Amino acid sequence: MTEPSLPELEAERDRLYAQLSMVGDFRRGSVSENYRRCGKPNCACARPGHPGHGPRFLWTRTARGRGTVGRQLAAAEVEKVRREVARHAEFTAISEQIAEVNEKICEARPVAGTDAPSAAEGEKRGSWRRSPGRNPPR
Repeated sequence: MTEPSLPELEAERDRLYAQLSMVGDFRRGSVSENYRRCGKPNCACARPGHPGHGPRFLWTRTARGRGTVGRQLAAAEVEKVRREVARHAEFTAISEQIAEVNEKICEARPVAGTDAPSAAEGEKRGSWRRSPGRNPPR
């Protein structure tokens, strides 16, 4: 199978950009459902087999310089936050595809003013390849 042409790659990138613009609102993190015991000995949650009070829903994410941060969610906002977290996964997947297509575009685009060297020629000139039994240069 042949590699896509530069115009085909650019069209693919444009398609991915359009797809990215349709993602909508998103947020990083995850939503967890938790049950807990209150600690009162006469409470129903103290009985064996009782799951505890809940559910409580917690949205957590990593914050730069602060570690993991979280916020308890109101019952009315749980599904909204779950959709937004799912859209972040979609955003990430599309962004990865865009990066891959852009790398192919960079490789396919000729160097200004010259013909682009083939990979083998570029390897001969600029790369060091380890041969069996040879030590790397120091």
